[in-house]
Amino acid sequence: MDLILHHYDASPFSEKVRIVFGMTGQAWSSVITPNMMPKPDLTPLTGGYRRAPVLQAGADVYCDSMAILDELQRRTPLAGDRGLAGLRGIGLWADRLFFQATVPVIFGEMGHLTPKAFIADREKLSGRPFDVEAMAQAAGPMRIQWRGHASWLDYALGDAPFLAGDRPGLADASAWMNIWWLKGALPDTYDRLTVGLDRLEAWRRRMADIGHGVRKEITGAEALAIAKSVRPADPPAHDPNDALGLSPGDAVVVMADDYGRDPIAGTLVAARHSRLILAQETPDLGRLHLHFPRVGYVALSGQS
Repeated sequence: MDLILHHYDASPFSEKVRIVFGMTGQAWSSVITPNMMPKPDLTPLTGGYRRAPVLQAGADVYCDSMAILDELQRRTPLAGDRGLAGLRGIGLWADRLFFQATVPVIFGEMGHLTPKAFIADREKLSGRPFDVEAMAQAAGPMRIQWRGHASWLDYALGDAPFLAGDRPGLADASAWMNIWWLKGALPDTYDRLTVGLDRLEAWRRRMADIGHGVRKEITGAEALAIAKSVRPADPPAHDPNDALGLSPGDAVVVMADDYGRDPIAGTLVAARHSRLILAQETPDLGRLHLHFPRVGYVALSGQS
């Protein structure tokens, strides 16, 4: 089944996925989704989940970049990435600690240019103020934090061309996100914060050369038609030792534990240690399977 990425080009979390496509030479279809609500060609697929990116494989829908990278690794394993537990840890560090340093550095300088509609959307998404003045005040201290995170990468590279070794892997994709975002948004600031981190800069150039695989643009309507035309793939086996005691057929509600906590309801298909799969029966698209990570998400018994 062809892979379809619902994303937008400026999204740092989407960039993690796009560069993995480059590492594997993957052919994929691109659907550009708006960077704020409404998202009429995305939320029908996801039961209301709104964050980018989302990966679609027919009627299987993978929400959150962690679930997406796990699925891509299952399909086309990358070199040097057998220790997935450690790699998931790198992903959480990049998604949360490093990302939380990058946001105020960027918006502390560019916040005054941010459209009011985008600010209102992000306030609704996060449940807290998107305070550009506060980020401007925090930008100085957070630049120190940002350089500290970047220096970890410089040290971790050692004499290897990539974090995964001789060839790039998932660790490189996760670490790449914040480097790519700051370099693209504020190149002068990036250059100041990476002075002396020569291994990091050499790595950044190698990563930039990887590209995004073979990209083809399609419309959201085409992606929805594909989902409607097929049934979900056979799911993995359910873990009978699930920590919540969930069983296939249970009504479950899933939501992120950080921001964008929109509750997504469905019927449990399978619970695994790293993935939760919900089924939704929709009047327009038929049966969909929604895949969520376990870490970073909360699952509760609920009405589907």
